[in-house]
Amino acid sequence: MLQNIRDNSQGWIAKTIIGVIVVLMALTGFDAIFKATSHSNDAAKVNGDEISQNELSQAVDMQRRQLMQQLGKDFDASLLDEKMLRESALKGLIDRKLLLQGAEKSKFAFSEAALDQVILQTPEFQVDGKFSSERFDQVIRQLGYSRMQFRQMLAQEMLIGQLRAGLAGSGFVTDAQVLAFARLEKQTRDFASLNIKADPAAVKLTDEEVKAYYDEHAKEFMTPDQVVIDYLELKKASFFDQVSVKDEDLQAAYQKEIANLSEQRRAAHILIEVNGKTTEAQAKAKIEEIQARLAKGEKFEALAKEFSQDPGSANNGGDLGYAGPGVYDPAFEKALYSLAKDQVSEPVRTDFGFHLIKLLGVEAPEVPTFASLKDKLTRGLKTQQVEQRFVEASKQLEDASFEASDLAQPAQDLKLTVQTSKPFGREGGEGVAANRAVITAAFSQEVLDEGANSAAIELDPETVVVLRAKEHLKPSQLPLESVSAAIRVQLAKEHASADAKTRAEALIASLRDGKTPLDQAVDGQAWKVTEVATRAQEGVDPAVLQALFRMAKPAARDKPTFTSVTLADGSLMIVRLNGVNEAAAPTEEEKAQYRRYLASRIGQQDFAAYRKQLESQADIQRY
Repeated sequence: MLQNIRDNSQGWIAKTIIGVIVVLMALTGFDAIFKATSHSNDAAKVNGDEISQNELSQAVDMQRRQLMQQLGKDFDASLLDEKMLRESALKGLIDRKLLLQGAEKSKFAFSEAALDQVILQTPEFQVDGKFSSERFDQVIRQLGYSRMQFRQMLAQEMLIGQLRAGLAGSGFVTDAQVLAFARLEKQTRDFASLNIKADPAAVKLTDEEVKAYYDEHAKEFMTPDQVVIDYLELKKASFFDQVSVKDEDLQAAYQKEIANLSEQRRAAHILIEVNGKTTEAQAKAKIEEIQARLAKGEKFEALAKEFSQDPGSANNGGDLGYAGPGVYDPAFEKALYSLAKDQVSEPVRTDFGFHLIKLLGVEAPEVPTFASLKDKLTRGLKTQQVEQRFVEASKQLEDASFEASDLAQPAQDLKLTVQTSKPFGREGGEGVAANRAVITAAFSQEVLDEGANSAAIELDPETVVVLRAKEHLKPSQLPLESVSAAIRVQLAKEHASADAKTRAEALIASLRDGKTPLDQAVDGQAWKVTEVATRAQEGVDPAVLQALFRMAKPAARDKPTFTSVTLADGSLMIVRLNGVNEAAAPTEEEKAQYRRYLASRIGQQDFAAYRKQLESQADIQRY
């Protein structure tokens, strides 16, 4: 538990903010959370601010996707209650609107410069580790945003994150609360357990029982909601054979490549810092003293080891290794490049303090031949052309698909082939149907119900698709013959578990009345005794542990308390609580960890209460 508390409490305010950014930057739900493209048909109003039906529909799609991800690919999303999903999604949108209004009212702010940094540092907007405006435009266009819309939404998400962190960070815990929590957390218990086995094989079922279960649970025995799609796939790689590179362009690229090569210089330095403990004058006097000792013949390396305050190089005699232009502070670099080999500079002032710089060596750049770089340069120049063509073709595909009533004309315009998927459900399928954005689009109202082509969907940075529904395979009742075996297994398990529960209850009653001795074996099975069990006791079923620590303390050692727990296989575990052991006082380190953990929980409760208060004071109209 202490490790869990440590993992979930340290730096939790920062984690709250970072979590918002990470989720936001994963780009898996922006459009489902907040995409105000139409206000003509409102789902709700919050203090006069509209929530459109379009926003609500997209939020429902997002919730459906999240549930499918959490429950696994075998889960049939067609069984989800659409009304409940819509109610939950609308509540989430209303909560978000209230929090945004609260953040704005409380004057939270997120500067344009901070927004710029978030965007620039987002991996999804980078190519080879650097921000790419082309990549940025491509990603947000796939999401349906202009630059201004995207920045506005990002700013709003950051405002809500600030509000959450500010409120959650105000949690306060008293010493009494910490000690009470520690007492309960460190408490141990002595218990014994006995397993009352369920035996499904002994259960006899009639055809009538199976048929009755089938009729009663008819909605559970349906084929999944599936769709077959036609789609066009545009791949960046297909453009490489369509572009060529001129010799003069290759030569120009080569000259640019070798022009960037520069000599490398190996520097050593002695640093005396200017900081809160050392003034400018003191640092300058010290570096001049060292300079004087150098002039008298003392070794630079020895003086660096003795006096330099750069921990990264002092032990190596101040050696910084080889580096090219642009690495060091401008003043440092200017001095270094003015030195001859083995020459030492005059004192140089930088933001860090005063330096004496020695040039240890110079390496001239190795200039590669044109022939050795030709393939690389050709690929680079082709890639630039291909990227441009791919962006243009993606836009052309999206525009053509939007205007067309099918995929035939867009396929002809871009010389693509219409492909057809196998049937797949909301949990996905093979190939293109394994992509979550494709699944969402295929089951969207526009594509599935209205018969429209989808927007362009980026499968990866190299591939874009558009799709339309070819066939909708709606859920239908499975015949009894195909599910009767599964029903028999389920019923046998339920009946066997019910029988085990009856036997367990009878045994507990007999133990309480003293008719059955406490340690007597039952059906040849002895009680399993566990002493000093903790809340995280290994080798004990979590459900048993949970029940154990909810049991009332025994009145005496010879008067234990009892309960029973139904296990996953339908068996019953009888739990006999023999005693409760109080823990020693927590250490200071443990108290600090408990305090952080409890403060985090209280902070989250405060935030939830604030959100509830906003809701109670708001004018909310649902349509």
